[in-house]
Amino acid sequence: MPRIAIGGFLHETNTFAPTKAAYADFVHGGGWPAMTTGADVLKVMRNINVGLAGFIGDAEAHGWELVPTIFAAASPCAHVTKDAYERISRVIVDGIANAGPLDAVYLDLHGAMVSEHFDDGEGEILRRVRQVIGDELPLVVSLDLHANVTPEMVYHADALIAYRTYPHVDMADTGRAAARHLALLLRDKTRLEKAFRQLPFLIPISWQCTGDFPSKGIYEKLAAMECEAVPTLSFCPGFPAADFPGCGPSLLAYGRTRADAQAAVDRLAAIVESHERDFDGRVYTPDEGVRLAMELSRSARKPVIIADTQDNPGAGGDSDTTGMLRALVRNKAMRAAIGAIYDPTSAKAAHEAGVGASLTLSLGGKSGIPGDAPLEATFTVENLSDGKFVAPGPYFGGREMDMGPSACLRIDDIRIVVSSHKAQLADQAMFRYVGIEPTEQAILVNKSSVHFRADFEPIAEKLLICAAPGAMPADPAALPWTKLRPGIRLKPNGPAFATPAQARSTAIG
Repeated sequence: MPRIAIGGFLHETNTFAPTKAAYADFVHGGGWPAMTTGADVLKVMRNINVGLAGFIGDAEAHGWELVPTIFAAASPCAHVTKDAYERISRVIVDGIANAGPLDAVYLDLHGAMVSEHFDDGEGEILRRVRQVIGDELPLVVSLDLHANVTPEMVYHADALIAYRTYPHVDMADTGRAAARHLALLLRDKTRLEKAFRQLPFLIPISWQCTGDFPSKGIYEKLAAMECEAVPTLSFCPGFPAADFPGCGPSLLAYGRTRADAQAAVDRLAAIVESHERDFDGRVYTPDEGVRLAMELSRSARKPVIIADTQDNPGAGGDSDTTGMLRALVRNKAMRAAIGAIYDPTSAKAAHEAGVGASLTLSLGGKSGIPGDAPLEATFTVENLSDGKFVAPGPYFGGREMDMGPSACLRIDDIRIVVSSHKAQLADQAMFRYVGIEPTEQAILVNKSSVHFRADFEPIAEKLLICAAPGAMPADPAALPWTKLRPGIRLKPNGPAFATPAQARSTAIG
């Protein structure tokens, strides 16, 4: 019976975001399961949409003995603190070192983690694990589709296998794919050859959705290319808000020969690069989006849904900006709801005042985003919640959520989900838990970019993307980059990045 050490450590880092990820954020988990260690990992990580849960189910079906270390994840934000990184990494590495005889290691990682002291968070973790297990033991890793894959990550892992859906409804499936790949390595007792390529332009996250063109077709072609000669292929569009040289899209192939793997990467690169101009689309201002939604809703039978994409807590936003709320109020929107605005102070005041109370609050706007400010107004408390509920939709996949003390506040005919913890609004239950029925609204504003589509597209008349002030610009070229690899285009067909020194030289010349 093979003995496999397992663990998970996930964080998507927006180096431009206002708030860092401390150890306590991993303890709570945000929209992820709370931190779990040791044997409890095998109890908690079951029947949910997480890579580690999918791997565990398949591993047990194979009859493998699992040696769990830790599962820890936190909502996307700025850098992981050195304290959090070292404490969690130490549990993984020491757990593997003290596990006794092992046949392999599997890790569920994100692939876009930047800590205070390591730009390539996953590359460093894999280096430490490889140092412990030696060169011969298989090390297989599942990654988020938004991974910013680096040469060091590729070097230390025997396989990096990424999600293929955004919204990420296949996280558990990717864990299962990692188990299948590991079974192949254990059966054949040989390594596959690797091929890796970083692509030359950043892809805005709003246009990475795999339910739409061009990503849908790219992933269909990728799946059709897998075969006996190249059993595993991955395309990572990347997370375009991490200021380090490894940021950007990449391709990975694992083949029986180096030529097989390289040919697959070459073919897939040509496909992706041929669609460069297609990775872009219309983004509305807050007023444009709200007015269009109001016009559409006059004849609509279902809600018009607006993505407040630049304050997406799934991409580093604090989920507290008020630009979209102000646009709803300013344009006198009817039967509208927005969520979730992260404001523990306002949520506490609502609980203290009680249902039916009228409260004057300084709501949201506390993360210091340029162009944003709290909305000072009088609100009615319509409903209260302890913040605990299950999110059954395709993205969260039945996870137990804890948004902390929460409230439904109303201003005019606009209802607001106010929470004490952050998680992107990607499940209809995240309105219902404070008494808002999403299907009865004319307009819904979700602080999310793409993940909300998995549960909301079936109830939507139309989806719109709006750009109010926030930490994650819809256009990555708007970010103040300083450390990207020279020459990468800052958006599809956009300007190429130059270091400050290169820019000065060009200006002088």
